[in-house]
Amino acid sequence: MRFVASADWQLGMTAHYLDDDARPRFQRARLDAVRRLGELATERDAEFVVVCGDVFESNQLDRAIVAQTFEVLRGFSVPVVLLPGNHDALDAASIYDSPAFATSPRQVHVLRDSHVFEVVPGAQLVGAPWFSKSPQTDLVAQACAPLGPTPPGIVRVLVGHGAVSTLNPDREAPDTIDVAGLRAALDAGRADVVVLGDRHSTIEVDERVWYCGTPEVTARREVDPGNALVIDVDPDTRALSVEKVHIGRWAFLTVEETLASRADVDELAARLDRIASKDTTAVWLALSGTLDTAAKAHLDDLVDRAGDLFAKLDYWRREMHLAVLPDENDFADLELSGFAREALDELVSTATSPGPQAGHAQDALGLLYRFAGGEA
Repeated sequence: MRFVASADWQLGMTAHYLDDDARPRFQRARLDAVRRLGELATERDAEFVVVCGDVFESNQLDRAIVAQTFEVLRGFSVPVVLLPGNHDALDAASIYDSPAFATSPRQVHVLRDSHVFEVVPGAQLVGAPWFSKSPQTDLVAQACAPLGPTPPGIVRVLVGHGAVSTLNPDREAPDTIDVAGLRAALDAGRADVVVLGDRHSTIEVDERVWYCGTPEVTARREVDPGNALVIDVDPDTRALSVEKVHIGRWAFLTVEETLASRADVDELAARLDRIASKDTTAVWLALSGTLDTAAKAHLDDLVDRAGDLFAKLDYWRREMHLAVLPDENDFADLELSGFAREALDELVSTATSPGPQAGHAQDALGLLYRFAGGEA
């Protein structure tokens, strides 16, 4: 029995951190990733697709997003099973109960409870849907508890969402998924494999317990996003194989560099130039070192110009440890006088003194250098 597992589509997410012109492309890319999941299922002769929670960004979405989702899902040649997660929980305002959802394609199914669901002959799904954003119990363990051994010739998949005990920093949280309990249930034959959502990176928790990851990257902290899982389970021997398939097109990168000269800035420019598919790549710069004002102005000019090509290119302010120390030659050729000269002297003094205003003064010096005609 072969199926495709995915999670955390979060369709409708705003992606506020992207530039205005990139945001619509990113939203479209998430739907395109869903389309590729359907194509993957067809190419691999999968029997069904299961989505392990957070299909939608929230329960309050424009109906157009739901309609666009259904238009894509109508192209799937196999059943698609959706699990409500923390973003789209089965609460009183659930998107799954909205009028927009009434037009869902016939091959779309929602796991609204933990009853055994025969998605296709020979394959059972047991879901652990979320009914609120803050469940007070391990929903996966609760779903698994009443199960008996999987019948001969049947493949049973446990579908959940949330943080597992081996990865969750808050192991005392009541909704933490107990990995030891999952292993015991799997060893007892109550399920063949567990697929999970919530972590946006693809993670093998156990050889039989997997986070699918999001099919399209959503944040720079994600280690291995943009994947789907193609899973094979032999209904007779219970042998399991899991293949990770990359389907994402976007990339979120953190570029770390230590800079000490204009030549280093040029090296950074060359590194950025080598990045392919700039219009689908967001870059955060984490820079350290020391530059003079002229080199920092050159860097700012680089970021401004390259930013026109990338979906996003900006400094990661929290990880910026770049000092700007004015050099006596930085402003020698600018021939400043009067008020401008007084402002320059005050900025230089502030920029080279300890205190919270030094960084602001350094930024202002860079602007002054560029506006006054310094070569960038």
